[in-house]
Parts: sequence; C-alpha cells; structure tokens
Amino acid sequence: MNALTMPIADGWTIAKRNALKIRRSPDLLGAAVMFPIVFVLMFAYVFGSVIDVPGMSYREFLLPGIFVQAVLISAQTTGYTLTLDLQKGIFDRFRSLPMAPSAVLIGQTVSDLLMNLASLVVMAVMGLIVGWRVHTSPQEAVLGFGLLLLFAYAFSWVTATVALALRTPENFNNIATMVSFPLMFISNAFLDSSELPTPLRVVAEWNPVSTFTQAARELFGNTSTAMKTSDAWPIQHAVPASLLWIAVMLIVFVPLATRLYKKAVSA
Repeated sequence: MNALTMPIADGWTIAKRNALKIRRSPDLLGAAVMFPIVFVLMFAYVFGSVIDVPGMSYREFLLPGIFVQAVLISAQTTGYTLTLDLQKGIFDRFRSLPMAPSAVLIGQTVSDLLMNLASLVVMAVMGLIVGWRVHTSPQEAVLGFGLLLLFAYAFSWVTATVALALRTPENFNNIATMVSFPLMFISNAFLDSSELPTPLRVVAEWNPVSTFTQAARELFGNTSTAMKTSDAWPIQHAVPASLLWIAVMLIVFVPLATRLYKKAVSA
C-alpha cells in the first residue's frame, strides 16, 4: 500500500469504527434526526409569521439558510469528538498502530459527513411538509445538496483544527459558540441582508454563510426578482465563490489539522 492510498484505507477503517460508535449511541443519531426537525418547524412557523419576503414564500427563502445553519452546527461534532478522544487517551492507542497520521482525521470527518447527509435528508423532507419547494431541475437540486455536503466536509476540518489547538471540550464549545452564532445571524440566512445597517450589511455580504446560502437558493430556485440584489462579488457569483471557500478551507486546514494531530499524539 503506497503513501497515497494508505491514509484513505486507514481513514475508511476509522470511519467505519465511528459509524459503529454512532449506532451504539442512540443519543447522537437522535440528535442528528431531531435537531433538523425542531429547527425547520421553529423557524418556519415563528419567523414565517412575522417576516415578509417580496415575491416568494418566506419558508422557501428560509430553508436554504436552515440547511447551511444545520451543516455549520453539525460539522462541529468533529471538533467535539476529537477533544473527547484526546481526554480519554484514545489517540495514544492509535499511535501504537501502523496507520497514517491523517487517517484518524479522515475517518472522523467522513463519518460526520454521513451524519450530515442523514440530517439534510430529514430536513429536506420536513421542508417539503411545511411548504418548501425546489423550482429547478433535479440535476441542479442534486448539485445544491452536494455543495452543502462539500461545505460540511470542508468546515469539519476547520473545527478539527480548532479542537486540536484547544484540546478540551469546554474550551472548544465556548469558542465554537462564540464564532458560529455571529456567522449564522449576521448573514442572509434568515432575512434579506440588504435590510441591515451598512456596517452589518457589508459583513453579511462577505460572510461565507451568506455565500453558501445564496448558492443553495440559486440551485434550488428559491430566489425572487422582486428582492434587492447585492452588488457584492460573493453574492453575485455565489456558486463559484462557495467552491472557492471550500478549496481554501481544505488547502489550509487539512495540513494544519494533520500537523496538530501529530503534535497531540507525540506529546
């Protein structure tokens, strides 16, 4: 087995291990299923009754933002699980095995990607129940969900890097909450960002959450010509900008997380 295939093969073994762990932990699987149901129902009926979107239903405007929000939060499972494994000394056991250093991280991110897939399926079904519809071709809809899953995978490497730098679940949860809430709420996920005050509007327009949300809306056909259109480049070119964000996250954080993992297991 060469240096290229070994991390993939070892990573797949770790992914299967994590999948079995999820199956034996109904609370993790239940959270992945119940969380999107609660989010869709709460936001659709609470915000949907007070916010008006020109030219379309608020629920159709909302659901792509909810998809991105759920992916953002679910991807944090990678970081939290890594900090728990660090505390339990599981990495010390892996260190004695003949496996590639990146295999543990590949396995963790792949297993979390499967959780995100299950979450998106449940959320899409709930969205259809409350009135969300796809107005584009099946191919574009598949691309929309594929883009969300790519974002989930890339962002899980970001959370893995943060977790390996902080090393404790408490610190990770504090930092993750502090960063994720501004990302989610200073964006176009829940309302038209053009309605925000100018400083917040600029931040929202260049927020990656806004970029992925706009890309999902375009690929699902959840847009309206009656709404104001931002002149910001990431919003005008949401799909290529999203792919650029994914590439940057993977290029920067995969080697960085791997380096921090090597440091953690050698400490």
